[in-house]
Amino acid sequence: MEISDKLLCLFSADVTIEDDKYVVEVPRREIETGSVEPGETYRVALISDDSDSSQQSESKSQSKSQSQSESSGAPSEPQPPVEEGEVRYVEVEDIGKQGDGIARVERGYVIIVPDAEIGERVKVEITEVKSNFAVGEIIEEDF
Repeated sequence: MEISDKLLCLFSADVTIEDDKYVVEVPRREIETGSVEPGETYRVALISDDSDSSQQSESKSQSKSQSQSESSGAPSEPQPPVEEGEVRYVEVEDIGKQGDGIARVERGYVIIVPDAEIGERVKVEITEVKSNFAVGEIIEEDF
């Protein structure tokens, strides 16, 4: 399954019945981290949690990953959604333990932005990419 670069958040939720509507609740953390805003409209994709389908899909995925790693030697874990030298527009959501700004992009991937403050919207150039985070240097403030 291909995941869009426009993915804002990913979570599991039950579909419930409320009066004459079916409801999918968005977890509070998604609102608090700024991934989604109350009152806005979003496209929603629902993926079945059917264990039989999941197992079949997982088996196919494992077979595909094994054949890809055998042929290319590449790891089967997800690749970072950014590349070194790439330019991104991000909003700083938090401050890390060492005082650097923290922004999140696709799938919650973290970009560390030195010298940034919470709430700043900045244009950054990615200078370093690791499997679970990247570092971005500010090239334009308050875009």
